[in-house]
Amino acid sequence: MVNEELIRNTCASNRERGFKMLMDTFQKPIYNYIRRLVVLHEDAQDVLQEVFIRVYRHMDHFRSESSLSTWIYRIATNESLRWLNNRKGEGVISSEDVQEELMSKLRASDYIDYENELAVKFQEAILSLPEKQRLVFNLRYYDELDYEEIARVLDAKPETLKVNFHYAKEKIKEYILNR
Repeated sequence: MVNEELIRNTCASNRERGFKMLMDTFQKPIYNYIRRLVVLHEDAQDVLQEVFIRVYRHMDHFRSESSLSTWIYRIATNESLRWLNNRKGEGVISSEDVQEELMSKLRASDYIDYENELAVKFQEAILSLPEKQRLVFNLRYYDELDYEEIARVLDAKPETLKVNFHYAKEKIKEYILNR
C-alpha cells in the first residue's frame, strides 16, 4: 500500500527527495493510464512528463482534500484530454477522426499482442467509447479505483459514473460481438 502521508511529509521537509518518492510510486500506474488514453508510447511519455512537471510545480497547492493519487490522476486526466484536444486542433476535424487516428496508432503500435484477436477488439472497443465512458472504464477496470475516487478524479457524481461504466461495458460487448 502506498504511504501517501509519508510522501507528503517528505515533500514538505525535502522537496526533491519527496518528489523522487512520488515519481517512484506513481510513474508506472500513471504512465499506463495515460497510455490507454493516447495509445503511443512516445505520446504517453510526453504527457507523463507534463503531468509530473505540473505536479512538481503545484505540490505546495495540494490541499489533502482528496488522496495524493486522486490528485495526480486528475492532473493526468486533464493533461491527456488536453493532448487529445490539441490533436483536434492540428487539423483533425472531429472526435470521430481522433478516435480513428488512435485506433490506427493502436494497430501500428506494440501496445498489445496482435496474435490475440480478442485483445485487439477489446482495445478498439475501448477507444470507440465516448470520452467520458472511456475515462470511467479505464479508471474502474484497469486502475481499479472505486466510484468515489473516480468521482473526485473526474469531478462527477458516483451514480453518474456507475451508469457510464455500465454503458461502457455494454458497448464493449456489442463492439466485440459485432466485429
